[in-house]
Amino acid sequence: MKQYIINVPQLQSVSKRLSSFAVSVICWIMWGYLLYPIVTVINWLRGDYDVINEMRWFGGYKSLLELLEIYLGTLIILGVVWIAWILLRKLRRQRILPAAKKKVTDDEMATFYQVEKEKLVQSREQQNVTVFFDEHGQIVDFKFSGES
Repeated sequence: MKQYIINVPQLQSVSKRLSSFAVSVICWIMWGYLLYPIVTVINWLRGDYDVINEMRWFGGYKSLLELLEIYLGTLIILGVVWIAWILLRKLRRQRILPAAKKKVTDDEMATFYQVEKEKLVQSREQQNVTVFFDEHGQIVDFKFSGES
């Protein structure tokens, strides 16, 4: 059986909360690292010419061109991977959707959920239905609107 997803963070274990926090901090550090060159260029355009000293320290104009080639190559690779992922998902969806449109009979549904067919048909006609489950996730009972 699959584990349940907890939507209430205070009910998660301490280790899960700490790991979530650590992943979040790492992602923010990565964003800062990626945005630092943009902030530096914006400051240079605003008149902060200390960037020239920083550029000399990192190897000057030739180093900048080499970095731009690496960045451009990385962007191209990411774009190709992204487009391949989209096409793969589209092809996969085209294969799955026809099977998803298969009609399921009431008998098959009642057998799958282990409930009586009459209860299933009756629940479809109600506005409010409360379904009770046991500890294994099996349907135990129905409560229809208007019943007490």
